[in-house]
Amino acid sequence: MLKDWNSSAIVAVSGIARARRFYSQVLGLELVEEEMDGVMVFRTGATQLVVYRSDTAGTNRANAVVWDVGDDIEAIVADLAARGVVFEHYPEIGAFRDNIHHADGMKLVWFRDPDGNILHVNKMPDTD
Repeated sequence: MLKDWNSSAIVAVSGIARARRFYSQVLGLELVEEEMDGVMVFRTGATQLVVYRSDTAGTNRANAVVWDVGDDIEAIVADLAARGVVFEHYPEIGAFRDNIHHADGMKLVWFRDPDGNILHVNKMPDTD
């Protein structure tokens, strides 16, 4: 039924202006649509991230969005850190070096947007 259709991530935020700054300036995403009041669409790779205003923003306690960035993870994490991003540290998940968790061949990074939504960047193990 849905296997042939594209999907998009969607994140609730409490303030559109603050979210616009974070997602475009801090994360570097391209804003491609803002025609509906309180809704923005950003391009992220071949997909889209929809950001909308909601009174329940930031109540999700699990990953909201994940990016698999491959070998670029160190450079991306360094760039995010330079832009003021604060990274989450989960002691139970592998070694933590340079803001990156290392576990079972994976490199894993978590951080939050201004509303507390958990964003995740990773490099999965090579499968070659």
